[in-house]
Amino acid sequence: MHVWHSTYPSESPLGTRLRAWPPSDALIAHGCDFTPLSALLFVLALTLTMVEHGGLDIMCLNKYCNSSSSSSSSEQDNKIFSKLRLTLSGDYPRKNAEILSGQYGTNLLLIGAALMLAIAHHDPSVREEHLLSFATCLMLLQLVWMTWYILLRGRQKNSRTERDVHATTCWIRGGLTLLALLSLIMDGFRIGYYVGYQSCVSAVLGVFPVMHAAHTIAQVHFLWFHIKDVIKSFETFERFGVIHAVFTNLLLWCSGVMSETEHFLNNHKRRLTALGYENLTIEHSEPKCNCTTSTCSMFSSSLYYLYPFNIEYHIFVSALLFVMWKNIGRTIDLSSTQKRLVTKTQGLTLGPVLGLLALASTIGILVVYITHVEKTHQMWQSAISMFYIFGIVMLVSMCLAGASGLVIYRANHIPLDTSKNPSRQLDMELLFGSSIGSWFMSWCSVVAVISADSNPPYRWTNLIFSFLIVLEKYVQNLFIIESLYRQQESRERQDPELPAAPEIFSVTSSLAPPYNGIISRTYQTPDRTCVTIDNEQEESGQVYQCERKHSEVPLDVGNKIVTPRNIKRQILKNIAVFLIMCNISLWILPAFGCRPQYDNGLEQETFGFSIWTTVLNFAIPLNLFYRMHSVASLFEVFCRV
Repeated sequence: MHVWHSTYPSESPLGTRLRAWPPSDALIAHGCDFTPLSALLFVLALTLTMVEHGGLDIMCLNKYCNSSSSSSSSEQDNKIFSKLRLTLSGDYPRKNAEILSGQYGTNLLLIGAALMLAIAHHDPSVREEHLLSFATCLMLLQLVWMTWYILLRGRQKNSRTERDVHATTCWIRGGLTLLALLSLIMDGFRIGYYVGYQSCVSAVLGVFPVMHAAHTIAQVHFLWFHIKDVIKSFETFERFGVIHAVFTNLLLWCSGVMSETEHFLNNHKRRLTALGYENLTIEHSEPKCNCTTSTCSMFSSSLYYLYPFNIEYHIFVSALLFVMWKNIGRTIDLSSTQKRLVTKTQGLTLGPVLGLLALASTIGILVVYITHVEKTHQMWQSAISMFYIFGIVMLVSMCLAGASGLVIYRANHIPLDTSKNPSRQLDMELLFGSSIGSWFMSWCSVVAVISADSNPPYRWTNLIFSFLIVLEKYVQNLFIIESLYRQQESRERQDPELPAAPEIFSVTSSLAPPYNGIISRTYQTPDRTCVTIDNEQEESGQVYQCERKHSEVPLDVGNKIVTPRNIKRQILKNIAVFLIMCNISLWILPAFGCRPQYDNGLEQETFGFSIWTTVLNFAIPLNLFYRMHSVASLFEVFCRV
């Protein structure tokens, strides 16, 4: 089989698109005899040559076609199939690196989990010092990798690094910086605790908080300046470095969850013993020596109020680093990296007011619950009933708000955005994954309420609360994903409810801010047409307006044109703000000790103490993460509306 290759000019019949099969008479007239096999090879070769040359190269595969020599046609044939083979196998090295690095990170986490299970069983041969030593080594390795990466990027200042603008936002990094500051305060308390007991505790308890503080500071710097980088050099090595950072933070999250859960469980056992329900064994973790300072008890008790912030810090950092890992070697679509429009807060009244009311009520419920649950049996029951009634009102309001937002989206008929976005895909997966914990806990509560023999005053409110937990997360997940996957309206297209300004338009954006009527003619050509300005000028605030050719209405300097409000957008923004405040409220309650699932006794009666505490130890950390992740996602929704 010989290959004859020729490129025809655009005015030739062969310069047009291939519209249908069988081939046109023009091809047959040039001496090409088409068979089924040659037709298949023709299509493959046509595709490859169009990609390579950017034009339409016609290839005729037939032994009767004209050819310069059999050797040149054989070489061309080999080139075609070499390109095809490379196209089919190009992703194999990348996939292998992803699989290998993923397995490496998973095994790191499993080693830490094995150590934590042994510590939870109080095996004398495996102590907390071993887990802290392992975590310290992992943090040290991550510090070495981050230092190497920062120095490498510093030497490559002249070369432009691609960045994924969707990877994170300034407010997310600002929130993580605040959580990091609280984690540093917790490290200071740990160091103070070690100083008071240094005569009888391991030195690892002093080294770990120092290393954790250095790790936190370096990691925050990395998040601010490099988390959006799309790595294109040393890809395999960098994959291992990023995934090591991901699972190091996951291990620190698991360690914090275990310590916080153990502390709360000991307090729960102490409460049950004081109320006379059960005589449970309380594990004492205090050192067997006296503190040399007067602040040891303060440091020890204050640690557990800071654990929720440290836990959220590590899980959020691991999510951002995972997005960076997915972006390694990725080709960024430049059309999706446009800067977003400035989010306006006009018309935000009802959402913030109701949200602040919910937040203030939450703080009051938390204080009353903590103070009443440890007193008499009657006050203990009234505190639990109060929590469930408050939760029902909160969840019903959130369901109505989310459903209203979904109705508005359905009425708009805006298509979904199906472009590739690892950050958005991870948001969706984390929302569904973290919902599993509270859903499982809720269905266990439903089974316990229906099958329980006792009949406390909060029995049926517990049932309603459990059903609403399932429904609320179902509606909220739909609202968030619907918002994140909606296509944003084009900058050249006005909202259909807004009348277009008839006399003046902006050359940079149809959604430009109100102007004062000053018209710059600097960027007009002699025929009075507008010239588009650069993005840098737009970002610096230099937005130039041009008048239309047939304008008859003069505009006075200083008169501002007020754009009519978009009612749907205002409603969606108020819904997003209200849901943000409600999710913060529902995070605060369990994070600071308001957990009636431990105290109501119905589930414990049905499943037993050990099984039910295991369920709660799995579900409550996921629920806490879900609430905080929902806050981040809803703020993204607020910015997109």
